[in-house]
Amino acid sequence: MIVFRWLLSLIFVIQMYVMLAVVAVLFAPWALMSRDGAFAACHFYARWVIASVRILCGLRTEIRGEVPQDEVIVAAKHQSFFDILVIFGTLPRPKFIMKRELIYTPFLGQYALRIGCIPVDRGRRGAAIAKMKADVAKGSADPGQLVIYPQGTRVAPGVVKPYKAGSGLLYQQLGQPCVPVATNVGVFWPKRSILRKPGVAVIEFLPRIAPGLPLPEFLARIEDEIESNSNRLMAEAGFRLTPVSPPSAPPSAPQD
Repeated sequence: MIVFRWLLSLIFVIQMYVMLAVVAVLFAPWALMSRDGAFAACHFYARWVIASVRILCGLRTEIRGEVPQDEVIVAAKHQSFFDILVIFGTLPRPKFIMKRELIYTPFLGQYALRIGCIPVDRGRRGAAIAKMKADVAKGSADPGQLVIYPQGTRVAPGVVKPYKAGSGLLYQQLGQPCVPVATNVGVFWPKRSILRKPGVAVIEFLPRIAPGLPLPEFLARIEDEIESNSNRLMAEAGFRLTPVSPPSAPPSAPQD
């Protein structure tokens, strides 16, 4: 049975990347003429992946909570590529804060820039935050939902990783409500694995946080709400939570 699941997962992964190229090329003329075309392509692709993983791998999706339709900041738990697709396929006009390396990914990078995603160089923290704030200010006239991952990267279930200040700085700058998002998708779609497990992957939009909170209070609140609710969803999916901290750097050699 497990061999059959691996085979179906492999077929799914292959067709997922083939369809990425097919959709990108087919929608290219419309996307070049209008940003609406780029959004249509990305929405179509996200929904294709959601449907095909259900058919081939038995992985269904469930959306809980009130999906924001207005201009808000969406602070989401990030466990795998799948949560990006489900969030994108659910929100009407999303744009993501993304790592700069992704802009060089064929098709994905070009469409991400076309819909207004904002690349960030994570290796230069101070400069990256300043540029992110400037880029967000430039794009603030474009209506939509700004999606940011407060931990800055994918975090596997059970791994403990600190939350960064970027989401709080945008919350202060934009003066918009923030909608935290919890998920358990990493239980079924593991990071760096071909196997896709059957089950119900949940994306849950939590109650929005009104603008105006002090930065430390806001950061503490989103971390508590996202982590506690993601843990609840993972436990609901049968994941036994034994938090694992990321490995620490080895001690440096003593200096003469």
